[in-house]
Amino acid sequence: MKAPKLLFTCLLMAALSATTLPAMADVTLPSVDSKYVSVQEINPTRDAGYVVGDKLERTIILTVKKPYELIQESLPIVGYEHRYRGQVSGIELADIQVAEESFSDRSVHTIHLVYQVFKSGRVAKPAILRGEVVKLRHLGKTEVCELRIPSFNFRTSPLSVYGEVNLKNEMSPLIPPFKLDTRNEQQVFKVAAGFLSLSLLGLLYILGARTWLPRMGGAFAKAYRKLGKLPDNEAGLQQAIHLVHNAIQQVAGHSVFANSVAQFVQEKPAYLAAQPEIERFFQLSRQVFFDAKTPLALGMPAKQWLRTFCRHMRDCERGLTPDLERASKSGVK
Repeated sequence: MKAPKLLFTCLLMAALSATTLPAMADVTLPSVDSKYVSVQEINPTRDAGYVVGDKLERTIILTVKKPYELIQESLPIVGYEHRYRGQVSGIELADIQVAEESFSDRSVHTIHLVYQVFKSGRVAKPAILRGEVVKLRHLGKTEVCELRIPSFNFRTSPLSVYGEVNLKNEMSPLIPPFKLDTRNEQQVFKVAAGFLSLSLLGLLYILGARTWLPRMGGAFAKAYRKLGKLPDNEAGLQQAIHLVHNAIQQVAGHSVFANSVAQFVQEKPAYLAAQPEIERFFQLSRQVFFDAKTPLALGMPAKQWLRTFCRHMRDCERGLTPDLERASKSGVK
């Protein structure tokens, strides 16, 4: 008979515990005086557009002044299912990390909370991270108070659109427009534009006949421009030879003739690559003015060759290396 009585007693105590514990949990405690606590919130940067699986992180920095202290057991529990207006909210506490610093007159608790959305409706709807309630005890007394951490309101969205949706009416003013990150493309564009500018500048420097840049207004550059304006006859050829000869003498600073070409390139080493053409120029000059019967193989009309030669000399005065072999084959159009 003792065993049935013992079993009945245990069942009775379990039933009483089941009915009294919720009642104790629902007891409303007095709020702690605000002069003893301060709360700093670090909430998510956006408050809309969350879908199933998204996580919201918020940090609560709670400062408790003496003689009160935080009851660690009253902190939120991982896996606790929140309710909103009596219904399951679909928001669950996925993780909690607590760091504590103690001082002579206070203690600072940094509470990092991670919530996860695991339920959403067919349309965007409001949701809330409810105001967590923590308890504080008065040191040396039995007094227990509570502190409600402020809540955080946001909106959840469905993973897919249900039915017909008017985008103009459904767009939330809380969500800023999505922007594409074009910084990498802009950087590539700037680098490409820089290379293109340098290439065009180099091409202008090599082929340009004007004086826009330094070393572009030399004697041979001016002679090259004037050559294109001379007539294609014997008189024009003689004038062209005079122009080029004057340019050579202007660069040398003294008279230069066929027997002093070596001295000229020694004094002006920038023109060393064009020495064979300089010697041929004086041969052409001798043929035109003194020995018209002696043939001279230039591979192209004399005036065209002079323009090619003058262009090579212009390249030399700009510090460039003329392409003598290619130019001798193609000529200057």
